[in-house]
Amino acid sequence: MIGLVLFNLDAVSTEFVVVVNKDNTIDSLSKREVIDIYMCCYLTFPDGEMAQPLDLPSESLLKNDFYMQLVNKSEQKLNAYWARLLFCGRAKPPIAAISIEDALNKLYRSPYSIGYIP
Repeated sequence: MIGLVLFNLDAVSTEFVVVVNKDNTIDSLSKREVIDIYMCCYLTFPDGEMAQPLDLPSESLLKNDFYMQLVNKSEQKLNAYWARLLFCGRAKPPIAAISIEDALNKLYRSPYSIGYIP
């Protein structure tokens, strides 16, 4: 079973639920905290535990919709953002899952994972 973390993305089209492993003690996150985790500003959850964000495949419309709602960035702008961070050695992008099912499987296996589903 997976614990759920809900927050409002001011969704226009797709609403998302941010999910974590059932063993994670986090029961809610603000939109700002989700942004900080997904954009690698913070590498931990607010309780200090390591956070490992999971992404859907880059060709996924859900991924594009999630980031547009979360940080108002297109896929092209996100790719440029990650290229800069990778070049400087400052951070790595979230781990890419191959599907929603793959993301859920990764969430089941790791108490540090955080993901999003529609």
